[in-house]
Amino acid sequence: MSETRIVKTMGDGLLVEFASVVGAVRCAVEVQRAMTERNAGMSADTRIDLRMGIHQGDIIVEDDDIFGDGVNLAARLEGLAEPGGICLSRVVRDEVRDKLDFVFDDLGEQQVKNIARPVRVFAVRLDDDAERPRPAQKPPLPLPKKPSLVVLPFQNISGDPEQEYFADGMVEEITTAIARLPWLFVIARNSAFTYKGNAVDVKQVAQELGVRYVLEGSVRKAGNRVRITGQLIDTATSAHIWADRFDGALDDIFDLQDQVASSVAAAIEPKLRQSEIDLAVRKPTDSLNAYDLYLRALAHFNRWSDEGFAEAVALARRALAIDPSYAPAAAMVGWYRTLQYIHGWGSLSGDDIAEAILLSRQTLEAASDDPDTVWQAGYTLFLLASEASVAEAMLDRAVTLNPNAAMAWNAKGNLLALRNRPDAAIEALERARRLSPNDPNVYWNALSTAIAHLAARRFDEAIEWADRALHDQPRFITAMRVKTAAFAHLGRLDEARAELGRVLAIDPRSTIARYRAMLGSSVAPKLFELIEVGLRRAGLREE
Repeated sequence: MSETRIVKTMGDGLLVEFASVVGAVRCAVEVQRAMTERNAGMSADTRIDLRMGIHQGDIIVEDDDIFGDGVNLAARLEGLAEPGGICLSRVVRDEVRDKLDFVFDDLGEQQVKNIARPVRVFAVRLDDDAERPRPAQKPPLPLPKKPSLVVLPFQNISGDPEQEYFADGMVEEITTAIARLPWLFVIARNSAFTYKGNAVDVKQVAQELGVRYVLEGSVRKAGNRVRITGQLIDTATSAHIWADRFDGALDDIFDLQDQVASSVAAAIEPKLRQSEIDLAVRKPTDSLNAYDLYLRALAHFNRWSDEGFAEAVALARRALAIDPSYAPAAAMVGWYRTLQYIHGWGSLSGDDIAEAILLSRQTLEAASDDPDTVWQAGYTLFLLASEASVAEAMLDRAVTLNPNAAMAWNAKGNLLALRNRPDAAIEALERARRLSPNDPNVYWNALSTAIAHLAARRFDEAIEWADRALHDQPRFITAMRVKTAAFAHLGRLDEARAELGRVLAIDPRSTIARYRAMLGSSVAPKLFELIEVGLRRAGLREE
């Protein structure tokens, strides 16, 4: 075998180096099977039983010898093997499992001498003897009711062992950031780090830890620069539902860790949510629980229409019928009623509004530590009950509970814009965009930014941002109103009238009086006057 080198003999042992791990395992199996044939019929004092250990890892070459952790671990594996048996490390099993037609018995985590972390060990099954003792296989853990995720240790591929602490710190920061999401079940760091240093099969990890999603990544350092990559895998389908990379300087390592952790947490949140929505939509209707109904409601919301919002509210109510204490569904009813209210979609009765306000108050009492429900309920009270101070306190609480909650920052920016505090609004909205640059709700961020620029009398910027909102949601009537007012204040009355025509095509009942009754008590007086004057100049009738 030209790819094989006998490095040295050690008493009754051999140290052999292979260029191919597949070749190493195949050779070991052939030798052991040959020894079994040789020993057949021989007495115990004349037979020879070999034990073998195989590991794939870095080695140090000095003259004709090799040594290092890779060699040490192979020796420890040999000591764990039964006479006539072969033990492999996880990295070897993962490399050859789909290339060789052998069965591998999982011996679990083993603590071995001079190796800091436990090692996952596998034994090659050399025959089909049913009497050979085999370790019991643990059944896969059941999935939690919540979406479940583990953040695996990131690989340090910089070639600098001193960067291990940076990679480990990066994972700890990301795990902490993601664990703030109350709708997500996150495996603790200590359990995740039992996989450090081993090549992993994400499907097996998912079964062993009882999770659906696995986040893995790597860290590469070059000089004073570092590149961090991450990918999120749905282990049920093997689909990669998110991947990204982050580049930065090592001048302030801890600040960089915080930035990346926030970006990863905020970026995967909408991806995870959409994956869960898709899963719920595919479920048969006779197996839906409150959470499934809530996710289906989110799917209908994304249709961005009166019919979509109405169906979303109906589904949220069904969820509450199953579980009256389910705060996300209660907050959703208020939030969607708010959107119907400001868009003028459907016939929203006084009872509908009263129900939304009541559910929002109940939500804040029942789920005061859930940032998503807190901001939705607070925003509902802002627009439907004109409780600006309460709403601002709730939005501040939401972003304190989860500083990576992009939608909460969006809501805060919108409130600040409507309260005529444009600079603070734009700061909050920029933070939301930085946290979730590919967020499917980007149109709301764009609208709020347009309102902030309108409040600051930067009318060209207001038009530009309103157009961004309308690019994603062409029927976004609030963005059309902002454009109409901005065009009018610039003296571009023909364009203002054309934009107002689009508003009236969607909502023929629009008037100055109706707009004042709808939002006049929530919008700061100076900003409302600015919008009202613009709409009037464009030709919107008074009554």
